[in-house]
Amino acid sequence: MSRQYETVIGLEVHVELATKTKIFCGCSTAFGGAPNTHTCPVCTGMPGSLPVLNKKVVEYAIAVGLATNCTITQYCKFDRKNYFYPDNPQNYQISQLYLPICRNGGVEIETENGKKIVGIHEIHMEEDAGKLIHDDWEDCSLVDFNRSGVPLIEIVSEPDMRSADEVIAYLEKLRMIIQYLGASDCKLQEGSMRADVNLSVREMGAEQFGTRTEMKNLNSFKAIARAIENERARQIDLLESGEKVIQETRRWDDNKEYSYPMRSKEDAQDYRYFPEPDLVPVVISDEWLEEIRSRQPELRTEKLARYKAEYGLPDYDAEIITSSKAMADLFEETVDICQKPKKVSNWLMVETMRLMKEHAMEPEDLDFSPAHLASLIDLADAGTINSTVAKEVFEKVFLEDIDPAAYVEEHDLKNDNDAEGLKAILEEIIDANPQSVADYRNGKKKAIGFLVGQAMKATKGKANPGMINRMLQEML
Repeated sequence: MSRQYETVIGLEVHVELATKTKIFCGCSTAFGGAPNTHTCPVCTGMPGSLPVLNKKVVEYAIAVGLATNCTITQYCKFDRKNYFYPDNPQNYQISQLYLPICRNGGVEIETENGKKIVGIHEIHMEEDAGKLIHDDWEDCSLVDFNRSGVPLIEIVSEPDMRSADEVIAYLEKLRMIIQYLGASDCKLQEGSMRADVNLSVREMGAEQFGTRTEMKNLNSFKAIARAIENERARQIDLLESGEKVIQETRRWDDNKEYSYPMRSKEDAQDYRYFPEPDLVPVVISDEWLEEIRSRQPELRTEKLARYKAEYGLPDYDAEIITSSKAMADLFEETVDICQKPKKVSNWLMVETMRLMKEHAMEPEDLDFSPAHLASLIDLADAGTINSTVAKEVFEKVFLEDIDPAAYVEEHDLKNDNDAEGLKAILEEIIDANPQSVADYRNGKKKAIGFLVGQAMKATKGKANPGMINRMLQEML
């Protein structure tokens, strides 16, 4: 009988914080920018330059800690992690080992077996390193220090996850909490959220953990899921053939769907940590902690409950809209203007989702104004434009953020509500289609649909379909 294995997974998630400037200097953290233009003596590690801590970094770290049920370390300090690498100009990274800012938290995730808490061992603040760019043409490596000194928090989970699905659920929960807090945009493709996966396997029922490996270079949820499945299979194959799993760091290549060893962890463990002598300890007073706690925004769980109670949204709508902060903000701002929650929800759930899929966009990429969506809803609601025109105009709003009222006026798209003129057109249509008229009078109520279609064609789509339907019924 073949042996059954259990996968044990813990994550180290690095999140780039949304501050305007770096953690220890005033350089910009903006993504992009020509190489080495967002730099100064501090973030390029020049001798004699001194770090000064960015207060906003501490506040974001505390906010994330509170939202993930951690204990905040009110006396915490920084340490130097020493290692030599070309993108690390000081030859050390300022991080936190002994007294990290947050400890012993956890978040709840939904799994196929119900709810589960994934423990958070700690969250610490640190600076990012620069970036090496390998130039195959010139056969050399170049370094860009724009990212050096960008503030990060590292969220270290307990080894509580047992499958790729649980890992994705945990990452999505973290991403949502952090986006709701405004602490980071968490864009995996821009590297503002990165996850390293620590994975081991053990026989079902075993007490001891197996030997773990760490996997790096995972920049999408799909890549993370594929890497987990691949590494699980690789470790089981080794154990089944009587070999040992080696503790090492592996790099995942998503194109080849293959991981290869980068370095063994045995000798790389000694980072010679010692307290950072250039920074004083951070003392978080009770008052400061309470002030940050009082500023915590409404997170998804509370929003979900409120949307159902206050706006009467169905569960499904509320789930989808609150699953992204950008979508929830758009929903609330539009409802504030037009006071029609269910209609706003319908436009977001149907047309907005359709166009987002068509243009491969995320909710964070939406940039049309709530005022324009509200205006479109009001125009459709008042019968000023019909539903076909409304969809057409919305596409313009979605792509170009045009003013719907002005656009409808300019392109003469208003419903034609001239009853006398419409009556004359309908009389002609009734005369021209005796068969459909006979069908309708003989109880085939659907036959009226054909006549409505003919009338819409005759009025070039400008007539109000509701009005046509009503008038035809009266005339027949």
